Amino acid sequence: MSYPLVVLRMTVKTILAATLLSVCVTAQADRLKDMASIAGVRTNALVGYGLVVGLDGSGDQTSQTPFTTQSFSNMLKQFGVTLPDGLRFQLKNVAAVAVHAEIPAFSKPGQTIDITVSSIGNAKSLRGGSLLLTPLKGVDGQVYALAQGNLVVGGFGASGGDGSSITVNVPSVGRIPSGATVERIIDTGFDSASNIIFNLHRSDFTTAKRVAERINTVFGPEVAHALDASSIMVTSPKTADQRVTYVSVLENLEIEQGLESAKVIINSRTGTIVVGASVKVSPVAVTHGSLTVTVSENTAVSQPDAFAGGETAIVTETELTIEEEQNRMFLFDAGTQLNEIVRAVNQVGAAPGDLMAILEAMKQAGALRAELVVI
Repeated sequence: MSYPLVVLRMTVKTILAATLLSVCVTAQADRLKDMASIAGVRTNALVGYGLVVGLDGSGDQTSQTPFTTQSFSNMLKQFGVTLPDGLRFQLKNVAAVAVHAEIPAFSKPGQTIDITVSSIGNAKSLRGGSLLLTPLKGVDGQVYALAQGNLVVGGFGASGGDGSSITVNVPSVGRIPSGATVERIIDTGFDSASNIIFNLHRSDFTTAKRVAERINTVFGPEVAHALDASSIMVTSPKTADQRVTYVSVLENLEIEQGLESAKVIINSRTGTIVVGASVKVSPVAVTHGSLTVTVSENTAVSQPDAFAGGETAIVTETELTIEEEQNRMFLFDAGTQLNEIVRAVNQVGAAPGDLMAILEAMKQAGALRAELVVI
């Protein structure tokens, strides 16, 4: 389905005037930048393979990780050092590692990003090691950054001669702050597209409609169109400076989000229960109680009379007690809200496990007007 596009001829003054119109907002509204992201403007994952050297005997055992020896030999060949074929050697101070990072949108060559270095062999620790020059590639196989530097490792381990050992945190993973330099720009399409598309973090038809209406109220009709429950297309200026100012105004617009569908989330493993604000119940009466049966056995001595002719014996006396909690029944009226449900359940002192049973029974009875999700 196509929509008519309106050509925007905006100046900075026009956009700033629209900013003043966006001050009047409704209560409990959220900024558009907290609700949605711009299509194409995102981080990208980079990954690489390299060597960490300078370890204090905690590197890979090359007899079990032959790829470490092969990588080390290939590195030496690049510097004109050729090793004899079939030579076997141990490199206890070298470890093969995987290097990964997230490159933000609009990163330019020369800027730096943080990297994480993880051992992929059997190195015991990367503490004290240095990462050699490692290219970081994207999913297209192109090199977008070069990584190198000294590792910061938060974990450590120690072992004794009798085989005892202790490990704190994870010593086989480290980080290098600003350890990679960006070498290539990732095209986001932001400066060339004729439209800007906002993708909501939480898909909702009501929210998408309100976002489009809010933008059209500020900038004029037919500027924004809700494409579906997740995306809103907005016509934008063509020049870079006006586009940046325009997006700045858009992302600071405040819109009241649509209410989430009624759900009750139950985590059966931890006993956590989350009841959404939109949950309501139909008229229903609920009672909660428990029956406790206690069986105890006591040992006693049976002593016959002096001239009865019997024998002394040990007998067991069984005692049976039954206790039942006298909890009152409570009534939910039609349209009962969340706070009333919580108050009524607290009055009977229901534990999380009991509350799960109550909510499940209400759902089966058709009284719980919400989706019951068990995770």
